Amino acid sequence: MPSAAAPRTIACLLYDGCMSLDITGPMQVFATANDVAAGHGRPAPYALALLAQTAAPVATSAGMRLLPDGAWPEASPATIDTLLVPGGDGVIAQRGNAPLLDFLRRADPTVRRLGSVCSGALLLAEAGLLDGRRATSHWSRLAQLRQRHPAVRVEPDCLHTFDAGHAEDGHVFTSAGVTAGIDLALALVEADLGRPIALAVARQLVMFLRRPGGQAQFSALLAPEPRRTPRLAALLDWLPGQLGGDLSLERLAAQACLPPRTLTRAFQRELGSSPARYVERLRVETASALLAQGQASVATVARLCGFGHPESLRRSFHKQYGVGPQAWAARFGGDACTGSPQPST
Repeated sequence: MPSAAAPRTIACLLYDGCMSLDITGPMQVFATANDVAAGHGRPAPYALALLAQTAAPVATSAGMRLLPDGAWPEASPATIDTLLVPGGDGVIAQRGNAPLLDFLRRADPTVRRLGSVCSGALLLAEAGLLDGRRATSHWSRLAQLRQRHPAVRVEPDCLHTFDAGHAEDGHVFTSAGVTAGIDLALALVEADLGRPIALAVARQLVMFLRRPGGQAQFSALLAPEPRRTPRLAALLDWLPGQLGGDLSLERLAAQACLPPRTLTRAFQRELGSSPARYVERLRVETASALLAQGQASVATVARLCGFGHPESLRRSFHKQYGVGPQAWAARFGGDACTGSPQPST
């Protein structure tokens, strides 16, 4: 843990129209890490700072005003450990803020970490800092990111791209919409201070320690009601109660009273997914909820959710979440609440 004389400075930019939760969410995670450290008689690991173009209060997209601690034109990047760029409705105007983009370019080789929350990725991309890198953003901004910055490797099914174990993407990283910034901040705390401190922070904030960075932004359980295919809407309502049975394309088509090809086209048009992939996601998400409750074994969950064998569940879990069902149960289930030792699987 850092010494009392050298806390890590976490700075977050402010600009008119920024999203308040993009700022306060991650910064609260770091502030709570300080509280946890104090509770253990340790010095604060972080110093927090809000930086705007001037010292005047900044109006967020919610109408609330935030008072900056300083002005970024006067700040030295050498004094900043981690610089975060939030998103919000004002991000489009800031893409034309040449001094701000120059500040980000100057900060890039100096700060230890440079990251964005939500649509803040558009500013990093505009500064040329995401070219050739993996990046994500709020789902509504992904098309803009792709079209305006074709050199960026856009990853839509991703909560954040921070990975402390890979130098390629460890320095500059991005996160998806709004609350994914909190997941990102927890990942940074875990990288800095270790899993026990990050777990204590998560407990204090009454949240999961960490949703895997590779988790999709959308849940199949929250799929929008199809507007052009009413029979598909009825099918989606029927599916959650049938996960343990036959959900082949032919069975789904018969239930929807549609030819298999027509059903497949409807899924792609309305949900951007094949029927098989949608069913797999629904089964995995239901399995994850059951495992988090800690009331059933992996084998039982695999059977109830239609995977049959635990190995099939494990493969689908890894594909969707990047971890296995045992690790998921340890991370989000009873062990995560009691503080019991957690497996490394």
